[in-house]
Amino acid sequence: MAEDRPENKPGLSHVDAQGRLSMVDVSPKGVTRRLGVARGRVTMSPEALEALRSGRTAKGNVLEAARLAGIMAAKETSRLIPLCHPLPVDHVRLDFQLTDDPPGVAIEARVAAEARTGVEMEALTAVSLAGLTIYDMLKAVDKTMVISEIRLVKKSGGRSGDFVRNQEDAAS
Repeated sequence: MAEDRPENKPGLSHVDAQGRLSMVDVSPKGVTRRLGVARGRVTMSPEALEALRSGRTAKGNVLEAARLAGIMAAKETSRLIPLCHPLPVDHVRLDFQLTDDPPGVAIEARVAAEARTGVEMEALTAVSLAGLTIYDMLKAVDKTMVISEIRLVKKSGGRSGDFVRNQEDAAS
């Protein structure tokens, strides 16, 4: 029944006319180069930041573990988030910047693929899991850490075109 397909209903693309969840049919879309960039941060105590900087952590290299967790998360996004399409992720890059004010770590994930749908969720998932890994590895020093500001800052490719959150994000 064509009238039941989500692409024929304005509004949410994952809900059909009867309110049932549905995976979006991307088969008519062309394969294009897709890029998703997401950012977030983990705010922590000065003591936790010092432990991170000095490498004095009981669990090992925090940022390298977070980098690996983010890469793995991007590759597994469709298994973690219902209705996400499995994508042939071509590249995942995670970068970290230690900050003193406020004390913590800024996280950026870049995900690229040649696909029929975007990699925004993969980039957001990578940042989220990298942040959770940082928390896990430093929680013995600081249980009050906050993972926040997780957001899409840039995407390119596909029918909807390019997106840049603001001028500051466009420069990167």
